[in-house]
Amino acid sequence: MEQTILLLEDDADLIDGLTYSLQREGYAVEVAQTVKAARACLEAKTYSLLLLDVTLPDGNGMDVCRLVREWDKLVPIIFLTAMDEEVNVIRGLDSGADDYITKPFKLGELCARIRTRLRQSGMREAGGEKRLTSGPLAIDLLGSCALWNGRPLNLTAAEYHLLCLLVQNAGQTVLRNTILDALWDGNGNFVDDNTLSVYIRRLREKIEEDPSEPKYLLTVRGFGYKWTCEKYF
Repeated sequence: MEQTILLLEDDADLIDGLTYSLQREGYAVEVAQTVKAARACLEAKTYSLLLLDVTLPDGNGMDVCRLVREWDKLVPIIFLTAMDEEVNVIRGLDSGADDYITKPFKLGELCARIRTRLRQSGMREAGGEKRLTSGPLAIDLLGSCALWNGRPLNLTAAEYHLLCLLVQNAGQTVLRNTILDALWDGNGNFVDDNTLSVYIRRLREKIEEDPSEPKYLLTVRGFGYKWTCEKYF
């Protein structure tokens, strides 16, 4: 089944280049150049992945992202942005995005990230496991959702996959490079290490009573991160 990407971008030259490259990769591409046009597209059909520019003639791509997340928690969303300061990265992730790439970027890097996000969005855990629990955390692997003390956790797709990886290796230190490999493809050297730190901080804010003194998601300085509860299947 052909995968369709919605590209929200107002730069005509970039639209032409991205459309050509993505179609060569085997994707169908639909283009919206305004927030209004993007909303019309999203109301008419579903997409495999969204590529959203941040600054648009009639609004902000982050608003589109928030709108989508109201009814679809797992469709992959990648921001195309000229703003790489940490505060803008955090704003984008807080709006529900899974990833961001700063302009100018290499098309090969963007395509690698797209492949990873699409693979993750269609991923179902192997081995027939349906549920993973650890302390107050319960993860429904088939439904791709998580509960904390019985209450749903509002996670992006990237946060969900990161949490699954850590819990499946509970009690063990998961190296930063291992996490980057699992979340992004290849050796992860095109990923800003700061993004992983942002994801970890966001997860702690959602599960820890005191994120500054975590009890479950620990930092192993110089190495990576560790989930401290024993896992049960």
